[in-house]
Amino acid sequence: MNGSINNIVTGIIPARYASTRFPGKPLAMIGNKPMIQRVYEQSSKAIDLVYVATDDERILSCVRNFGGKAVMTSGNHFSGTDRCAEAAVIIENEIGHPVDVIINIQGDEPFIKPEQIRLIESCFTEEEVDIATLVRKVESNEDLFNTNLPKVVISKLHNALYFSRSTIPFIRDAEQKEWNKKHVFYKHIGIYGYRKQVLKDITVLERSDLEIAESLEQNRWLENGYRIRTAETEWESIGIDEPADIDRAESFIKEFFGE
Repeated sequence: MNGSINNIVTGIIPARYASTRFPGKPLAMIGNKPMIQRVYEQSSKAIDLVYVATDDERILSCVRNFGGKAVMTSGNHFSGTDRCAEAAVIIENEIGHPVDVIINIQGDEPFIKPEQIRLIESCFTEEEVDIATLVRKVESNEDLFNTNLPKVVISKLHNALYFSRSTIPFIRDAEQKEWNKKHVFYKHIGIYGYRKQVLKDITVLERSDLEIAESLEQNRWLENGYRIRTAETEWESIGIDEPADIDRAESFIKEFFGE
């Protein structure tokens, strides 16, 4: 089984049917395959043990029909993190042994690269790592001030210090158009890995002030003292947030999947 040294790793893809902007999104077709299948197949290139965690029979049936593994979870979860925590318990009971590290893979990232998942996995060769996630340098032509794109500042040990929708750090004595020349800014890429016990623990923490202020749950974990190790990726994957994104994604299918 693939995994970091002495770690048994499982990938979990949270997938819910209900969505305000895009109901049934996991079943949307990306080329000739449902999006959830694209994510599952990409993930399986990096990890042997991959499961979809869903609250809908249609998604469950879809995954099992293409030969994937899936488990049913509650429809009351507040986040994908919570769904992963429930799914991890179900998966351990199903496979008959514990897992060490859970990688939470976004169900709306059909173009995720196996290398990105392996980057997360590699962080857990160090015992002090509680949680891991990806970051990417903000390019000079990107919208550094887009509040829909969370930014992160990191320490010299590559641990996250803070996540914000604002542009951090603030560059004093420079016009905003010059900021990218004065500092290396990092954008957060929303894929996470957790040690199993850490995942269990963080889901019972009360929502924190910084989490509520930024609407970013990872700040709750930082406020409670958990270390979030970051790994840098150069690849900007293409997320599907609304139906209009499908058209944009179609243009990448041939280049990315060779179809």
